[in-house]
Order: sequence, then C-alpha cells, then structure tokens
Amino acid sequence: MTVALVKNDSGNAANGIFAAAQNRLPGTGRVADLRRDAFAAFERAGLPHRRVEEWKYTDLRALMRELLPLAPTPDAAALARAKAALAPVAIDGAIKLVLVDGVFAAELSDNVAAGVSLRTLQKVLENEANEARGDLLLTTSTDPMISLNAALATDGVVVGIADGVQLPGPLQIIHVATAAKSSRSTRSHLQIGKGARVTLVETCVAAEGAAAYQANDVAVIWVGDGAELSHIRLMRDATDAVNISSELITVGTKSKLNLFNMTSGGAVSRLQAFITLAGEGSELTINGVNLLRDKQHGDTTIVVDHAVPGCTSRENFRAVLDDRAHSVFQGRIIVRPDAQKTDGRMMTRALLLSDEAEADNKPELEIFADDVSCGHGATSGALDESLLFYLRARGLPEKQAQALLAQAFVGEAIEAIEDEGLRERIIDAAQHWLEARA
Repeated sequence: MTVALVKNDSGNAANGIFAAAQNRLPGTGRVADLRRDAFAAFERAGLPHRRVEEWKYTDLRALMRELLPLAPTPDAAALARAKAALAPVAIDGAIKLVLVDGVFAAELSDNVAAGVSLRTLQKVLENEANEARGDLLLTTSTDPMISLNAALATDGVVVGIADGVQLPGPLQIIHVATAAKSSRSTRSHLQIGKGARVTLVETCVAAEGAAAYQANDVAVIWVGDGAELSHIRLMRDATDAVNISSELITVGTKSKLNLFNMTSGGAVSRLQAFITLAGEGSELTINGVNLLRDKQHGDTTIVVDHAVPGCTSRENFRAVLDDRAHSVFQGRIIVRPDAQKTDGRMMTRALLLSDEAEADNKPELEIFADDVSCGHGATSGALDESLLFYLRARGLPEKQAQALLAQAFVGEAIEAIEDEGLRERIIDAAQHWLEARA
C-alpha cells in the first residue's frame, strides 16, 4: 500500500513563503542546500503543537496558526520610523547594532570599539570564498522553529570579542519591527574571547505602524575560557506580535554567564535557551520576569546541560499575571554521567492578580551522576491579603497597593543585574507596567 503525505493549508502556505523568499535569501551553493534541508526538517515537523512535549503549553498551531511572508527590505520611510523608535530603548554609552525588519541598518548603528569585529550574516553568507560560511546556519538542535530560522534567516550580526577585551559599555543589539502582517528571521553569532568581559543587551521594539508581525530570531553564543558575559534581554514588542527567540549558548572553563530576560510586550512570546556548560568550574545565573496582562501568552523554556564536572547553575524566575494572561515556565537541568560535583538550583514563582490568569510551571531534573546537589521548586498564588489590607488601611488604593507588592515580588530577580544603570532602567520599566494597572 502506498501512503501519501498530505500537507495542510499551513504547510502549503509555508512552502509558498519559502519559495517566494529564495531570491532575497543570501547564499548560494552549500548555503542554499543547507537552507533547503532546514526547511524540509521544518516541513516534516510543522508548527509546534501541544503533542510535542517541549511545546505542550505553547501550541503555535493554535496561537500563531500560520506563517507570514518575510517583511520587505526596509526603505527610507521604514528606517525613519525605526530611528524614532530607538530613542526610548537606546542605552547611553552602548554600542548599538540595529536590525530593522530582519536587515542590518548600518546608518542607525554605531562603530564598534577596538578589539571587536563586526560582520553581517548577509555578507558572510554571500562570500563564496569562505568555505565555512554555511556553518553559521548549522546547529545540533532539532527544534522546528530553529530549523525554520536557518531556512529563512535574512541577516544578523556576527560579532567577535578579542581575548582579554573589557568593553567599557554595553553592546546593544536592537531589533526594530516597522512592517505589519509580515515576519522576520535573524541569526546572530557572538564569540567572546578568553578572559573577555562583555555586557550584551538585546532589545525588541515596535516602531509606529508595526502590528501583527512575527519574529523568529536565533542567537548563537560562545563564551571563552575565563570570560564573563552578562546578557540582558528586554522584549517590548507590539501588543499583537508573535516573538519566538532561541538562544544556543556554550560556556567555557571557569567562565561566568549571567542571563536576564524581561517580557512585557507581544501577544505570544517564547524564549527558549539551550545552554551547555562545557568547561569545568563555570558559573551560570539566570533570572527572568514576565509581566503579562489581557490575553498575553509568555513562555520561558530553559535547558541547562551540565556536561562536565564542577559547574554551578542558579535559575530564578518571576511572573506577574493579570486579566486572562498565561505564563509558562519549563526548566530542565541535565547532569551528564561525568559531571560530578554539579550544583544546580531552579525556582519559579507566579503571582496571579486575577482569577482567570494561568501559570504553568514544569521544572525537571535529569541526573545521570551520583555526586551532585540539585533541586527545583515552583509556586503560584495570589497576593497576601493581610499585606494588602495593611497597605489599604494606610490609605493606598487597591491597585496601587497591588502594584507595590508586585514590585517587591519581582525585585529579587531584577536585583541580580550587576550593572546599576541597567538595573535601575529595568526597575523603572517594571514599575511603569505595574502602575499602568492603577
């Protein structure tokens, strides 16, 4: 009996989008072959849905339904709108690298400092003399959205930090959306040399007129031996946008990685980070805050792979949910057989400000070694009525009292940010979100 694979409407639409985009996707030869292979892998899996365990709580077939065509290359009007959108999010003293609708905008970006190299993914993939150029699209992940990104990535930044370099200010990658009812796919690479110290801030923002767009961004990061990376992500997408962000991070020997993510925008968002502690003595700290209201859906999925002995990891997440918002946290700590002396901890807490809000927490441990110290926990609940009564008895309106308690609730995660200026900026953003409820 012959069995034929029948595509649904979504699959046919995706095929049409890939076919239409091929003329503007950089790279020929092996690069084009890798794109076709990646798209075939996505087609076999399709949009993730609830029967896929890793996507159980974020069913893109229901939440996203279909893929949108790639946004057009930004013209002068789009760049002007993007420039106006930069002012509220640009960080003083930072080196800004701006991507507009998935394309690097040199006219909106800064020159890099000494010890920092910058290339665009587009230029690298178009350089036929570089035999290894296709490797920038390769990953070991089988996640369908990462495969789709490899197929459709139009641009990104390829940044190298030389050994021993300590940047005086942050390196800020800003994704600006200007188009409506379209999509973008970017793939950026950051290689941090031995002993270097870097603060990386990644920001997503919508310009005037941007609406109902889809973002599928991937960042591939290598942290060299003895290096330190503080990576801060601030997601302020349009209220009806979909943002799927993936991070593939490898950490070297005696290195430190501090990762912080705050999501307060977008209709549907998911940060999925796959972090491998590949060098002994490395330290990982991850903190995150989801501030969600209306019908927003925010998903944080973190997989930490302790591949070698003597590494530590700490994960601390907070979610504040109002109205019918839905927060998801999935955390997995994997301890390989040779990774003795591993110390891993994971905690997630959700604060529900509405009876209709929902929090799904799924912490997991996969331990294949015997000399380890690992643990996890998850809680969710409403505000303490006694504390709320205490504040209201002193004259505070109910909403303002709730905002004050919620600010204290998320403060522990935010306080972990070492840079004082960035920490204050994030506290202000969280406070503004909370006060907007009043």
